[in-house]
Amino acid sequence: MTDISLADRIDALLPQTQCTKCGFDGCRPYAEAMAAGEAPINRCPPGGEAGVAALAALLGQAPLPVDPECGSVPSQLHVALIHEQHCIGCTLCIQACPVDAIVGANKLMHTVVPELCTGCELCVAPCPVDCIDMVPAGRPWTGEDAVAARQRHQHRQRRLALLHDEPAPVARTLANKAPIAALSSQQPDKKKLIADVLAKARARRQTP
Repeated sequence: MTDISLADRIDALLPQTQCTKCGFDGCRPYAEAMAAGEAPINRCPPGGEAGVAALAALLGQAPLPVDPECGSVPSQLHVALIHEQHCIGCTLCIQACPVDAIVGANKLMHTVVPELCTGCELCVAPCPVDCIDMVPAGRPWTGEDAVAARQRHQHRQRRLALLHDEPAPVARTLANKAPIAALSSQQPDKKKLIADVLAKARARRQTP
């Protein structure tokens, strides 16, 4: 049986990008697998060698190189950028984002809130018009970022769990609308942040 306390300690060392490159559906499942002795400590490229070393120290294991099958260790944080002039409003990137960092609505322009993006790249592949690029964030990924990303991911997971019994089309529609609907309950600074991002995106779209 998984030692939940140990899983919590392991999870606290993971970067919380929720990229799934480790082969698990997010950081928490990977942490639980490590706690149960069912996964090696070197499957997290975003955590890099420092992350592996921290896990090794916690678990009393020898450090290992990051498994190249999981991807290369990023040299810096990248975040998603949607080229709004090509966006068709399909919502596929919104559905893919594990931390609700993309705002928009069906058949309307989507945009990424860069301060919320974890750089997981999960939105890139589903885009049918290839209008999403990963660009340098110009800042490091911090422990505070990891805590906030974990909270957003958990909130999203709870929301989707509540929609589990809905008919699939209804659940998808509600899930896509949730990031916009949730703005009314967010703190004023977060509301202003997203409003500013949307305003800038509209301005870029109107520029010839």
